[in-house]
Amino acid sequence: MKISTKGRYALRLLLDLAMHDPSEKVSMKTVAKRQDISMKYLEQIITLLSRGGYVKSSRGAQGGYQLAKKPEDITVGDVLRVTEGSLAPVACVEGEACDRADGCATIEVWKKLNEAINQVVDSYTLADLVETDLNKGGNYCI
Repeated sequence: MKISTKGRYALRLLLDLAMHDPSEKVSMKTVAKRQDISMKYLEQIITLLSRGGYVKSSRGAQGGYQLAKKPEDITVGDVLRVTEGSLAPVACVEGEACDRADGCATIEVWKKLNEAINQVVDSYTLADLVETDLNKGGNYCI
């Protein structure tokens, strides 16, 4: 499994919002500049995050974006599932029917891999990333 730039940039965007005053709204132009991500790509990502309930927006001169939840209530897994879809290594471990499941020698490997992936991404919150970033000097390397 490989996480796309969409998933990585979504985490960077949310980390950027979390690193700044939560009462202030941040423009996508500002985030794009700080994170060196194109506006067009950020607009696609912010739409997904907004639909997922992780960011909220307001229009107007004082408008912009801010987190819709506390950083400790947003896991890396939440963000990746919204941007990447399923994190399952193979379709059969996410409930899709497989004619070979009963005699499959590798199904247990795929199930354990799926459990491990989900355990790791669900064990880190945006608050954890903020703390790690601050301890490392604050350059949002995701």
